[in-house]
Parts: sequence; structure tokens; C-alpha cells
Amino acid sequence: MKNDFRKMEDEMDRLATNMAVITDFSARISATLQDRHERITKLAGVHALLRKLQFLFELPSRLTKCVELGAYGQAVRYQGRAQAVLQQYQHLPSFRAIQDDCQVITARLAQQLRQRFREGGSGAPEQAECVELLLALGEPAEELCEEFLAHARGRLEEELRSLEAELGPSPPAPDVLEFTDHGGSGFVGGLCQVAAAYQELFAAQGPAGAERLAAFARELGSRYFALVERRLAQEQGGGDNSLLVRALDRFHRRLRAPGALLAAAGLAEAATEIVERVARERLGHHLQGLRAAFLGCLTDVRQALAAPRVAGKEGPGLAELLANVASSILSHIKASLAAVHLFTAKEVSFSNKPYFRGEFCSQGVREGLIVGFIRSMCQTAQSFCDSPGEKGGATPPALLLLLSRLCLDYETATISYILTLTDEQFLVQDQFPVTPVSTLCAEARETARRLLTHYVKVQGLVISQMLRKSVETRDWLSTLEPRNVRAVMKRVVEDTTAIDVQVGLLYEEGVRKAQSSDSSKRTFSVYSSSRQQGRYAPSYTPSAPMDTNLLSNIQKLFSERIDVFSPVEFNKVSVLTGIIKISLKTLLECVRLRTFGRFGLQQVQVDCHFLQLYLWRFVADEELVHLLLDEVVASAALRCPDPVPMEPSVVEVICERG
Repeated sequence: MKNDFRKMEDEMDRLATNMAVITDFSARISATLQDRHERITKLAGVHALLRKLQFLFELPSRLTKCVELGAYGQAVRYQGRAQAVLQQYQHLPSFRAIQDDCQVITARLAQQLRQRFREGGSGAPEQAECVELLLALGEPAEELCEEFLAHARGRLEEELRSLEAELGPSPPAPDVLEFTDHGGSGFVGGLCQVAAAYQELFAAQGPAGAERLAAFARELGSRYFALVERRLAQEQGGGDNSLLVRALDRFHRRLRAPGALLAAAGLAEAATEIVERVARERLGHHLQGLRAAFLGCLTDVRQALAAPRVAGKEGPGLAELLANVASSILSHIKASLAAVHLFTAKEVSFSNKPYFRGEFCSQGVREGLIVGFIRSMCQTAQSFCDSPGEKGGATPPALLLLLSRLCLDYETATISYILTLTDEQFLVQDQFPVTPVSTLCAEARETARRLLTHYVKVQGLVISQMLRKSVETRDWLSTLEPRNVRAVMKRVVEDTTAIDVQVGLLYEEGVRKAQSSDSSKRTFSVYSSSRQQGRYAPSYTPSAPMDTNLLSNIQKLFSERIDVFSPVEFNKVSVLTGIIKISLKTLLECVRLRTFGRFGLQQVQVDCHFLQLYLWRFVADEELVHLLLDEVVASAALRCPDPVPMEPSVVEVICERG
């Protein structure tokens, strides 16, 4: 290591000696060339000055040539370079002459620029270039500002007229996406160019200039928005929102740039309001579509119920019709949710706005569309309960039964499913008040109850009409001895059996009280019992009419009161019980208004025994039928001058034969 360092030290000494020699040699060269360098620098300065003087003397010809060639920008740059020097040395005659010539040429240049600017045939960039050159030439900024906006207005109004022409009756308007693209590239793009050029050219105008530009953009923007809204209104009839949402997205997206440039004009806010308004209108349109779909389903059900049955070919049953209605409504609801969900898609520019993240989801979709439709459906169903006419108007009883079951199914499962689906898709915010599921289910259940109660009344009135006419149109005093059960009683049993089958298609059986083993004989046994004989015995003699009334009234005191219009439960037994109570109560009231002969009383006895044979199996408590029919026969006996009942065995034979 010592040897290596000693060798390196010797080399460093030689290097230092060489550097000293080089430095001395360089100093001698610099001293020799110093005088020449100073002379060269002075000559270069003189040459530069001569070039500048040459430029000044050639300036008028240069300006003239640029004006002739249309190179207005180059001419303004030449004038800008020489203006300060000419202004400084204008007291010298030669420079004064150059300045005068340049002013004449510059005035002609400014005139040509103004002429080109006023013709307005060029686009916004060319117009802005003209204004920029005129400002560089010292033209008044206020006057140029007004002219710039006036020319820009002309171009933008031409775009608006083009858009308005597309809305006319002919030729047909383009689709909404093409329309918004046209407006975005034409009007909105032009407005952006005008705003950017104005702010660059007239920045020195300050707040007053900014307000002038904002008012200009606000006025023309409102006209553009009006045209867009007219075109969007033509899209309200369709059911598909995809094209409309794409058009709204482009419309909203294109207005971001002018919204940022012209914040004071409020263009972005106005565009957002238009989008929100269209979204609300689409929600209303879908609500009307759901209502129309529901009414269409009801029409289909009516037609299916009214269609004549072809021999050997059964039509759709109530259960199938109910399933079709329920599935059709649910599919329409899902389609509507999918359609309005496009407004909240992440790729849509306006989906992050507060309205679409909150109020649109909760108050618009959940409350306005879904809850609104369910309540509308319940109201429509309840309107069938208010139809005029004692037979329920033109509403088929089967439709009432189907609607009651539909509302009951909604109460038990469908409402919860639909609202859960809505909340999951739209992430409804908690800060907005919404209708609880329980409240909506309670409304649906009340609707189902009203419909089922009305069904019971309608069917009860139909059977009651038959019984009333059969009692009122018969001469009970001169009737012949009964040999058969009257046809109307057979019809009552047939209709009741048909109703039982119809209700059983949609509702469960229900709970009955324990039936006795001789239910089919009870009416007969009652009429032939000692109590029945005791009831009729006093009337056999003319001296005891008051005793008959007294015994009847005492019997009513101890009999159980029957509530004819008691609440109907959601099962078949409760429905049939209500219908039979209305029918037999009608029969009782009609009997009380007639007078019967002996054979008339016996005919009532036969008819009531026939009804007892068959009606007991439809009701929850067979004692109910027994009591009502017992009271019918008792009332007929009270209104008979010669109350002689028929032998029980004869009654039984006639009913079995019937």
C-alpha cells in the first residue's frame, strides 16, 4: 500500500505542473484577443441596431403586405413590436413619418377585422381571434364585448331554431337520444366556446363582465331547456326507460362544462331539476301503468267468468284465475321497479345527486309507486262494494270472492315481499318517513274483509230474491194439499251447493261445531215433537188466539238471538253461514207478511223440512238452521186460521221423493 500511494503522489505532482502550464497559456491567449473581442461586440451591437432600424423603415410595407395577404395576426404582432419604439422617438421626423404610415395601415387593418367580425360567417374561434386582434390594436373593450355577445347570440339562436324544427310535425322528430346529442354538440358546445373565449378575452371587465355573460347564458339556456323538456314530454308514453335515461345522462353530462364555466348562470342546477322532474313524471307514468294493468286483469277475469262454457271443455277455475292475476300484477311491479331503477345506476351521471340517493328512492319509488299502487288496488277493489243495485250492480260475485282472496294473500305475504324487494334494490334511507308494512297489511286485510262481506250480502240477496218472490206470488190461502217440495227450494239448495263449491276453490273449510247423528231429521223431529204440537194445539180452537201469541213470545225469550249480519271470517263455513242466515231471515220476514191456509202451512212445513235436510251441512252450527226454520214454521202457524200440521211421516215421504 505504501508503494502504491507513493506512485500516486508522484502522478498528482506532474498533473499539477501541467495544469499550471495550461492556465498560463490560456491567460496569454485571452490577453492577445481582448481587443478584438471588444471590437466584435461593438460591431454586433451596431448590426442589431441597424436591423431594428431596417425593420422600422420596412414596417409600413410589411404591414401593407400582411393586410393584403390576410395575415392579420402577423400584422398585429409587427405593430406591437414597433409601437413602443415609435412612440418613444416620435419627435424625430423620420420616426414620425413611419408612425403616421403605420397608423393609417393599422386603421385599415382594424376596419377589415371589424368587417370580418361583423359578417359573422366564421365560427367562434375565428370570432374570438378577431376580437383578440382588435383588443391588441387598442379598440374599446366594452364595445367589443357587446358585439361579441351579439354575434354569439346569433349563432346559438340558429342552433335553437334547428332544434325547434326537429320538434315540428314534419319531418318526424328524431329519437330523444339523437335530439340530446344534437343539442349537446351544437348549442351546449357552442355556449362553452363562447364562455371560454369571453372569459379569456374580457377578463379585465371584472364582476360586471361576468354578470353580463351569466345573464346571456341564463337567457339562452332557459330556451334550450324548454326545447329539451318539450322533447322529453314526447317520451312519456313508452314503458322502457333505457333510451330516456341514456338521453338524460348525456344531457346532464354535457352541461357539466358550462355549469363549471358559468356557475352564476345556474345551468347545471337547472339541468338537474329537469332530470328530477322527468324522473317524477316517469314514476307517475309507471303508477298509471300498474293501475291500468290491474284493471286489465279484472277485465280478463270478467270475460273469463262471462264466457259460455263449451260442452266437454272446462274453462279456467277461480284458483287459476287468481294465480294468473297475482302473477301478472307481480310481474308488472317487477318490470316497473327495473325500469325506474335505471335512474339510480352507478354509471349515470346524475345518480349521485341527493334527490336520487334519498327522496327518489323512498318517497318516489317506495311510497309513490309501490305503496301508492297497493293502496290504489285496495281502493279499486273496495269500489266494487259500493256499486249500486240490490244485487251488487254488474259485479260478478265470483270477482268479489277472487279480489277478497287476492287482498288476503297480499296481506299475508305479497306486500312484505314487494316492499322488501323495493328496499333492497333502492336502499331506502331511514330519515324519510315511510309507511310501515304492518299498516299496509292491515289496509289490505280490511279490504279483503269488506269484499268477502259484500260477497256474502250479494249471494244472500240473490237467494233471498228467489225466496221472496216465491212467497209473495203464491196464494197461500187457496193452495192445494202439498204433494211435492216446491221447485224454488230445490233451486235454493242447488245454488247454495254451487256457492259452497265456488268458495271452497279459494278458501279453507273452517271450523264447525260437533254435528249430531240425526241432523237430517232434526227439522222433522222438531215439527213432530210434543213442543211443536203444544205450540199449535191452542190454535186449534177459536177461543185461544192470545194463548198462541203468548206461547210464541215466551218461546222467543228463551231462544238464542241470531245476528244475521255478523262479521264474516276468512273460511268457507263462515261465508256459507252468512249467506244462509240472510236467506232464511228473508224467508221468515216474508212469511210474517202473508196469511196461510191449512195446506199453505203444510207446504211451508214440507219446504222447511227439505231445507233442513240439506242446509245444515253448510253452516258452522246446525242449530242455527234449526232455529230459523223452526221460527219460519211457527210464524206461518200464527198466521193460519186453521193450523193443522201435516203428519211427520207424510212430510218425510214427500221430502225424500223430492
